[in-house]
Amino acid sequence: MTRNLDAPDLWETHADWWIAGFTDGADPEYVDQILPMAADELAGAARVLDIGCGDGQISRLAASAGARVTGIDPTWNCVRVARERGGGADYSRASASGLPFGDGAFDAAVACLVFEHIDDVDEAIAEVARVLEPGGRFCFFLNHPILQAPGSVWVDDHLVDPPEQYWRLGPYLDEIETVEEVELGVRIRFVHRPLSRYVNALARNGLRIDRMVEPAPPDSFLDQGPGYEASAAFPRLLYLRLTKSA
Repeated sequence: MTRNLDAPDLWETHADWWIAGFTDGADPEYVDQILPMAADELAGAARVLDIGCGDGQISRLAASAGARVTGIDPTWNCVRVARERGGGADYSRASASGLPFGDGAFDAAVACLVFEHIDDVDEAIAEVARVLEPGGRFCFFLNHPILQAPGSVWVDDHLVDPPEQYWRLGPYLDEIETVEEVELGVRIRFVHRPLSRYVNALARNGLRIDRMVEPAPPDSFLDQGPGYEASAAFPRLLYLRLTKSA
């Protein structure tokens, strides 16, 4: 896989796209699925690290439940907005593959839709394990790899009678970097990896899977447009709860 050295500049350039479209109640999947799940999974945590915190919406959620929260993001424009929105968490600019914290500094870490943008995935997972205390939890949210495989797309097949809709899966087993135009003039970089790539890296670093969830999209997402209801049986989100071995 070729590393794209311009990737950080894409996020700096288009941070406002993410903040406008996916935070502060703008996105139904965050509002009705991701944030409630994050609240449940982080309940009882005292020292939380939010990796790739963006504008800080999960950091604020955890802080409101009484945790001491640190949010990090490599994008200055996201860190600036997170600090402006406040909510009781501390924010700084840092990379997931070089976390500026001591060993065992946190009892919980969360990464929400972040690792599909990270080059140094092995280093980042090793860093998560390092900064967690023994028994600490890692709440790991991903765009589901079947959704992110390059070339995967809904197909409306009108060559059969009656017409059919189905999901065409791209080259799932290949680790592939793409830069996608997610909106007119907005280009965002993704790295597709099969699920086994993540699971094996997590296991090597002593992070044990305790729970795996592949939820159906929420009704508020399915109601957004014609044809969306066809995706009800396909998971857009993958969640893993992991525990660091003693």
